[in-house]
Amino acid sequence: MKISMQAALVAATLALPSAALAQVLSLAPADPQPKAGSLQAGLAVQYAYPGDVRTVRDAKRALNNRTEQGPPLRGLSYDDTSEGDPTLTAKKPMKVAAAISGYIKFDAAGTYTLDFLNNDGLELMIGGQLVADYDEVHSCGYAGELEVEVPKAGYYALEATYFQRKGTACLMMEWGPDSDGLEQTPDSAFFH
Repeated sequence: MKISMQAALVAATLALPSAALAQVLSLAPADPQPKAGSLQAGLAVQYAYPGDVRTVRDAKRALNNRTEQGPPLRGLSYDDTSEGDPTLTAKKPMKVAAAISGYIKFDAAGTYTLDFLNNDGLELMIGGQLVADYDEVHSCGYAGELEVEVPKAGYYALEATYFQRKGTACLMMEWGPDSDGLEQTPDSAFFH
């Protein structure tokens, strides 16, 4: 059986991880930059408690109906819970949708590698770019590394939709200069 060169190239391309094919995304700093004294630590969060939630779309639909303000998130450092523990700062452990907003502060310009762990779904934007999209029910797992270009030090808008269906929950962010240097993003980098 003969395989054409074009078919071989297509097959090789499909075998590569999607992150290897992606370009570096350039983030847009918040404009205007918020004044440090006007911000509070952590991220703002609104919760909804739908009857069921299996996708980010389900979470957005629930959040468009009725929400309640939750206590701010300390950052994106919520390790995998034990079953029955509340999700993030929500009142409930399961069937939770969250709209998260605020800023992340980068102390220096440059190229950063980002990755996110979540359970269950997450759609997260920083500086106008989609940096995490893991839309399915699953255990705590990585969304996939992504390189971003931070053109200048400062604050960058952060918006996320997150959901937890059942079982345990997690939501964490790692950053670093490259894949080998990823560390937990400190809570001190997040503001609202």
